[in-house]
Amino acid sequence: MKILLIEPRTPETFWSMRHALRFVGKRAANPPLGLITVAGMLPREWPCRLVDLNCSSLSDADINWADWVFVSGMEIHRGSVAEVVRRCHALGKKVIGGGPLFTPDPQNSVGVDHVVVGEAEELIGDLVADLVSGNPRSLYEAPRFPDLSHSPIPRWDLLNLSRYATLSVQSCRGCPFDCEFCDVVALNGHKPRYKSPQQFVAELESLRVLGWRGPVFVVDDNFIGDIRRCRELLHAVIAWRQRTRARMVFVTEASVNMAAHPALLDLMVTAGFKKVFLGLETPNAESLRECRKVQNLRQNLVESVHIIQAAGLEVMGGFIVGFDSDEPDIFQRQFDFIQNAGVVTAMVGLLQAMPRSRLYQRLSQEGRLRDVGHGDNTLGFFNFETRLDSKFLEENYRKLMLRLYEPANYYRRILTFLDAHRMSGPRERLNWRDIGAVLRSFWVMGIATKGRRAYWRFVTTTLVRHPNQIGVAFTLVIMGHHFRRVAAGL
Repeated sequence: MKILLIEPRTPETFWSMRHALRFVGKRAANPPLGLITVAGMLPREWPCRLVDLNCSSLSDADINWADWVFVSGMEIHRGSVAEVVRRCHALGKKVIGGGPLFTPDPQNSVGVDHVVVGEAEELIGDLVADLVSGNPRSLYEAPRFPDLSHSPIPRWDLLNLSRYATLSVQSCRGCPFDCEFCDVVALNGHKPRYKSPQQFVAELESLRVLGWRGPVFVVDDNFIGDIRRCRELLHAVIAWRQRTRARMVFVTEASVNMAAHPALLDLMVTAGFKKVFLGLETPNAESLRECRKVQNLRQNLVESVHIIQAAGLEVMGGFIVGFDSDEPDIFQRQFDFIQNAGVVTAMVGLLQAMPRSRLYQRLSQEGRLRDVGHGDNTLGFFNFETRLDSKFLEENYRKLMLRLYEPANYYRRILTFLDAHRMSGPRERLNWRDIGAVLRSFWVMGIATKGRRAYWRFVTTTLVRHPNQIGVAFTLVIMGHHFRRVAAGL
């Protein structure tokens, strides 16, 4: 049975990093971890091919080769998935769809022939048997949240690893918190489910053996969701690093309450973690209460960010405007908070009500929904009726994004971060690709685009104040070029 797996194209978004990738000669930020994990569950004798539309094009020959086509995606991929399905159907091929795009409404799944709802570990056997018999069902639903011990090592052999800036692994699914706007609990459960330390380390070792030396994104819903299990995992990673002299470093997602656990922060840094994305959301306490983001109310948010930075981790932050509790001054408050905290990578978006979130259910009951949501809260419009005037919010949102990523403000924020940040843990080594990216930044940001004076002033200041962090600084400079282009296009 020949299986073609297709990753849809991601449109230009805050996290696509498309403009930054050009500096380092990469085609995509991250690989399609879901698809290569599912591929690892299929019979090994089944030939598999993978086409990632973020890295290459899909040919008719690829489609004609396959007996079945698998496609995965999120709401943001709806348009690309629909085009893939159209092309496959035109060539007489059936498509099986899975992933968050298909979960909220399995009966309206952009025209795929068969839908897989939920995680695949415990239903893949039925799907395989039905494909062999030639009689697959129209809908497969996971009976529960599966034990992750059934999850295989991803099929890295299906990828050209050199095309990706960062590779991805996963240690757990689920989150102990229940923020109103988030659909993670509905998708992956309230109780975090962890892979065993041995299982997770085996995945890292498979990447090391393949020669990967770059960053690895640990794509957990909340890496510290279960503090005890997280500590066990970190001790295993540290032992593995010491045993193998592995050079890869890690990025992950967590919650801001990690600032209350200094020993855990030290373990993360020793294990090689360099960055963490936190849902900081808003400096407005009433809005945090409104969305039940209780973990953000336990201590001062700016102090928490500085504690994490001082431990050796860069904090990337998610921020939201459009809560019912927001007042007209929220944009200035967000700007001041982000600048003072030194959250360099600040993804600010408009509140979206996503299907299966409690926010969606509440707004539906209140008769305030406009549509189901588009999956990208940086597109600049709401999918529900807001308390404050939506035009006011949308206009000032665009102004806030432009202001945050205006060169002088952005470089000032990097310096605030560098002042708080302590270089610790394994060091990343520069390679010729990194040096080439720095030289390109001299031309693009230092000569060819606006903000050149702020750029050279920043480079000079960094060399004087933080010469040991110059590599970190240039990485952030290049990322800022992407964010500035995205903000300008809102």
